Amino acid sequence: MKKLVTIALTGTVLAGGVFADIPLVQAAGNGPDYQGHETINTSILHTYSEMVDFLKTQEKKQSNMELEVIGETVKGRDIHLVKYMQNPANPTILYITQQHGDEALTTEGSLDFIKQLGTGKSKGLFDDVNILIIPMYNADGAMGDVNYELENYAASGDRHLTRLNAKGIDLNRDHDAKTQPETQALHNNVLEKYDIDYMIDLHHQGAQWVKDGKYVSGAIFPSHPDHTDPEVLQGSKQLGAVVYDAIEPKGWGHLANYAGKGSAYDNGISVYGLAHDYDISTLLLEIRGTADNANDFEVLGQKSNGYLTKQAVIAMDATARAIADGTINEKEVSFWDDLPVQEERPYR
Repeated sequence: MKKLVTIALTGTVLAGGVFADIPLVQAAGNGPDYQGHETINTSILHTYSEMVDFLKTQEKKQSNMELEVIGETVKGRDIHLVKYMQNPANPTILYITQQHGDEALTTEGSLDFIKQLGTGKSKGLFDDVNILIIPMYNADGAMGDVNYELENYAASGDRHLTRLNAKGIDLNRDHDAKTQPETQALHNNVLEKYDIDYMIDLHHQGAQWVKDGKYVSGAIFPSHPDHTDPEVLQGSKQLGAVVYDAIEPKGWGHLANYAGKGSAYDNGISVYGLAHDYDISTLLLEIRGTADNANDFEVLGQKSNGYLTKQAVIAMDATARAIADGTINEKEVSFWDDLPVQEERPYR
């Protein structure tokens, strides 16, 4: 991997103007916001068919892995669930990636994690934990195969990636109403079928968020204290503690407490609704910058792909191991009280 370097942005020209009188802001890792200055090419990301081929190959190679189709997207693409379940009595964790189709490095990270689970690095892990993974949950959005125009998007390549599903519905606002086939598949064939104890919902956020004057590498967010059973909330916060302790010491690691438009309580949001409805200790992990967007400030230059993908892998690996060896139950959660809420860097 290329050595990651710290960079500074100052006086950057924006689509709508320039920064003025803004304090120096350091990037936690390599790669500035896109802002039209760097090529963003979606062809370096797995397509849906490439992902399916990868999963089928890994299933043949890995004796502990089982691949299940849990339903279809609006456009008829199979939704895959990767399962490592040797003992149903063991605690189970579910990882969901790419609920939003333009948040692609979560899927890239999940595929790297799946490959890692087939190596000696994971010896003995499945004796004590069950792992479920949904990679590329919103496959239609990830492929840009939608019933609306995608104009002025930043990326070049063989396709655009977009947040919503083919019908223009935000799947991470549909967990209460369950109007979409993707949501129905998840709830009917995963959440109601398996006894899930923990879940991490992996997303991306805009590239403009900072903590302590530095761009964040990501943000974490537990379930809501007023709408979650106390034991479930404790588990959610302990998941966050595992992720924080695994990522923050890295040279590029810089995690904040999440803040954004989705932070108001809404039972349709997975971090809230799944914790509330299924008593699943759920953590939201937001990774910096999207892979494509009509808003330039949402997109991060692809020089950052390496460390951001690795961040997703580390989060999944660390939490699976902490659940397997029981150390998650020893995690202190008081750090949440002092973890700064990220702030949005102003744009003009």
